[in-house]
Amino acid sequence: MSASSELRFPDNFVWGAATASYQIEGAARDDGRGPSIWDTFSRTPGKVFAGHTGDVACDHYHRYADDVALMAELGLKAYRFSIAWPRIQPDGTGPVEPRGLDFYDRLTDTLLDRGIDPIVTLYHWDLPQTLQDRGGWTNRETAEHFATYAGAVHGRLGDRIRTWTTLNEPWCSAYLGYGNGVHAPGVRDAGAAFTAVHHLLLGHGLAVRALRASGAEAVGITLNPAEVQPADRDSAADAAAVRLVDGLQNRIFLDPLTGAGYPADVLEHVARMVDPVTFLRDGDEKLIAAPIDLLGINYYAPTYVAGRPDGAGGSAWPGTEGAVEFLPAAGSVSDMGWAIEPAGLGRLLDRLAADYPGLPLMITENGGAFPDRTTDSAGRVADADRIAYLDGHLRAVHAAIGRGVDLRGYLVWSLLDNFEWAEGYRKRFGIVHVDYLTQRRTPKASARWYQEVISRNGL
Repeated sequence: MSASSELRFPDNFVWGAATASYQIEGAARDDGRGPSIWDTFSRTPGKVFAGHTGDVACDHYHRYADDVALMAELGLKAYRFSIAWPRIQPDGTGPVEPRGLDFYDRLTDTLLDRGIDPIVTLYHWDLPQTLQDRGGWTNRETAEHFATYAGAVHGRLGDRIRTWTTLNEPWCSAYLGYGNGVHAPGVRDAGAAFTAVHHLLLGHGLAVRALRASGAEAVGITLNPAEVQPADRDSAADAAAVRLVDGLQNRIFLDPLTGAGYPADVLEHVARMVDPVTFLRDGDEKLIAAPIDLLGINYYAPTYVAGRPDGAGGSAWPGTEGAVEFLPAAGSVSDMGWAIEPAGLGRLLDRLAADYPGLPLMITENGGAFPDRTTDSAGRVADADRIAYLDGHLRAVHAAIGRGVDLRGYLVWSLLDNFEWAEGYRKRFGIVHVDYLTQRRTPKASARWYQEVISRNGL
């Protein structure tokens, strides 16, 4: 490739990778950690593939120093990790467990010693089980406890960590956890799902206040907004389906977070399943709209819908039955069955920049699961399909920046193969292969490709 054909990213563009606590840490009973909803869920027969759990996962809790050394070798400039709430407050409330904070203290220092900027996510789905026993995110008190927990973590790490993210993908926490029950805690109740949406957002707002009061430098939230497309652009029914799904996945979060409050059409839809007055109080929307410095975007695939009176709907979008048909992926798909469409990421970024101007963005997750196979006794993986996925999406990101989108960085999902929630260990997203029997880490071809991208700051 000639110099003139290279795609250069801005000089201050942040390159990194992301993980989540329950997916990689293991050490489920070490140093006072309490049980989380995922400990309970993964032990419930039939909930997780082959009965897999996160008890050991990638054993990152004991191997973090080697993992950070690998990050440094790959040239990562940032590492997004999540804090396990049950490590900090085993019951979700009450005294802080110092040994839990000690681990993240060591991890933070090791990252900084290697020149890697830590980006913290305070909640990536591992709610303390004791709080779930009291209703979890359907209980308003959980939002208040979350803010207390956020302040405790910042009190220990805030002198070194600049960027704080409150929640990861509250859409998944609410709709998959409390709506269709395919994620922990496994509740199936549309009303509970919408109640959880609100309390998650309220918890975010209260946590932002707590973090600001403690002197946090930059605070944000990570969403998984859908790039929703109609099957037929000339169909009024398909346009209505897009509007409904966009409301349930995007606007129900983005509008209140940015100060516009809940959209009227979304509240009207919610009221078919639960009266918003049961959870929405005066002043809540103002709390939710606490100013943020960064919006994290997790993107994997677009969503195509059609408006049909006999549509099956989607269990993860409550109330879409009899109105929406979610269309299967066309063209190439990942091992998750998700459509591979980099252009969808470009369209999503354009839409966010247009509808929510002035809000800096970061790609906090993007990557693909593929049926990796080791190619030799050294455990090497020639994952050309993953390289093509990442290359295509980074080209879409670069083009969006060229169109004026304020995008600050890109974090690949994921650094390591890991526990993929209800899929257990059978789906691999990592750019580093993990042999779960030996815990051996082997960078895949995609890791070396990404290392070169970072080195040249471009493609």
